[in-house]
Amino acid sequence: MGESTDQREEPSNAAQYFGLEAKALREALGFSQEKWADVIHYKQSQISKVESGAVLASEAFAEALDKAAGTPGVYARLRERLSKRGHPEWFVPYVDLERSASGITDYSCTFLMGLLQTPEYAAAVFRAAHPREDADAITSRVQTRMLRHEVMRRERPPLLWVIVHESVLRTRVGGASVMIAQLEHLAMLMASPHVTLQVLPYKAGAPTSHLPFTLLTVDGQPNAVYTETPTQGGQMDDRASVVKAALSMFDRLRMAALSEDESLDLIRKIAEDHDR
Repeated sequence: MGESTDQREEPSNAAQYFGLEAKALREALGFSQEKWADVIHYKQSQISKVESGAVLASEAFAEALDKAAGTPGVYARLRERLSKRGHPEWFVPYVDLERSASGITDYSCTFLMGLLQTPEYAAAVFRAAHPREDADAITSRVQTRMLRHEVMRRERPPLLWVIVHESVLRTRVGGASVMIAQLEHLAMLMASPHVTLQVLPYKAGAPTSHLPFTLLTVDGQPNAVYTETPTQGGQMDDRASVVKAALSMFDRLRMAALSEDESLDLIRKIAEDHDR
């Protein structure tokens, strides 16, 4: 009842909101997209994608708007705030630390971690968790998750090291076609020098941990561990004893997992199994 009409009509996702603001700025300054491209040194096609809400502007794009408009930090700060929109309050501390991390170490034993997911896989995960939400709500959740992928597109991205249990790769999240595309995406990511992915096979026996967890490193030093529960959301824990225990668990998981080459071979084999 206390919300204004304008608030109710705000775009439901960050990319659309920022796009409208970016378009309003350009038009207020009297530039066409073509002329604006010369001013901010971006291609017209990139400006069009941002203004239409197809993608959320990069940090550099927002900074270019501030420089051209003489608004020090206004659009950069707006983009920073909007990039957190859609995340549960308890997840925001993780997102903040993920953006500044020099290393991200993850054990995935239920679903693939967010930084590895395709949009279709993410949508299937959200549909399973929120079966009563409509398509627009699911789409908004997926867009928010995909925004996190920007951390791996930085000039100096973190080292992402993930151990994935074989069961995660064999579970048909979203159906066979979604899984085949997801596994192909994993194979592509493994070609990056910033990504190390190993599969923990069934034959390795009981794993060190039966729950997923993520260890975040800042400036080369292990900083905090992130864990989730089905009913209480997630939590960050930076106690030295907890971080040390997570490091020990991950070391044992790493030793039990297949090598990178063996993992890639298994991923391709599982993709073929999904295709049968």
